Amino acid sequence: MTTSKFRLLLLIGLAGALLLVLVVVSPMLLISVPSFISDGGGTSIDCTDDVQVEGVSDSAASDIPADYLELYKKYGKEIGVQWNILAAVGKRETDHGRSNLPGVKSGTNYAGAAGPMQFLISTWGGKARVPMSSKFNGYASDGDGDGVGDVYNPADAILGAAKMLKRNGAPENVRRALFTYNRAWWYVDQVVEIAKKYAESGDVRVPPQASEECDDPLVAAAPSEVVAKILQFALAQRGKPYLWGGTGPDAFDCSGVIYAAYRAAGLTIPRTTFEQWPFGVKVAGGDEQPGDLVFFNAGPGTGPDRPGHVGLVVSKGKMLEARCRLCGPIKVTSYQARGNRVGFTRPLQNPDVLDQLKRLQNATL
Repeated sequence: MTTSKFRLLLLIGLAGALLLVLVVVSPMLLISVPSFISDGGGTSIDCTDDVQVEGVSDSAASDIPADYLELYKKYGKEIGVQWNILAAVGKRETDHGRSNLPGVKSGTNYAGAAGPMQFLISTWGGKARVPMSSKFNGYASDGDGDGVGDVYNPADAILGAAKMLKRNGAPENVRRALFTYNRAWWYVDQVVEIAKKYAESGDVRVPPQASEECDDPLVAAAPSEVVAKILQFALAQRGKPYLWGGTGPDAFDCSGVIYAAYRAAGLTIPRTTFEQWPFGVKVAGGDEQPGDLVFFNAGPGTGPDRPGHVGLVVSKGKMLEARCRLCGPIKVTSYQARGNRVGFTRPLQNPDVLDQLKRLQNATL
């Protein structure tokens, strides 16, 4: 056989083998190709969805005492952190309160930590049992409604732990929140692995809006180029801390991040929430659109006609907000189920802003 004939037969054989592989494998490929690839691009997650409630794995059901499991789920949902992360902290610290080591049921351990969630007494509120009517600085909480934040009480301790995790980045940035809880990355790794085993999905889920993959679709859907610039700046501030009176660049308060976002688009609006509320044209609920503001009756000295908190609408039902010092970093959240909502306004329809828009348009001609 000549060399050329051999090569021809070899090529025919390889082609046939490849065709056979495609015939056998292609049904599986059609099933397994993610929709965001098969439709020509886009995002791999549903950016309009809220964080899903994680189911309880068999491992969690068999390992976590029933009363503790209910507390993890209750306060995880109430505060807005993953219940399986809370449960994993409880497992890693004291085996859900079953440990007999010093500091779990009384006193403190060698580091000064106490209770089933192992709070430092100084972080809890200065003492193990803190009357909730008193002034204190810490995470002492009253989960059982007896008026006392007891670091040894599971309900109180788990509620306090949820607040601490929320304050430091959960549910969006779980690893940072856990590192603040115990400043060791090996600890963070261990807790995350436990949390995955406790979840029915085998994972630690985060709100989809926490992903930068959700930024581009929001900006692309903006009703105008100006709104796109406002959203682009605002979304880039996500993850930065809340600071009362802050207007950036490192920290913001609720109205400060909106004020800065509008400035990034070349527009000037009032600085404070109290001033922003009457500034924009009122918009009926359901007619709001990206770039509008949503207001809430929250904070001292506020009321239905004087809202004290504001968020920037980034899509229907979603807002970017810098909520409070203990509420975690700037993030995208849902305003649909939020209580004390006062209403929506559209600063872009204020006569002064319309004049600014005309000047910007003329400057580009």
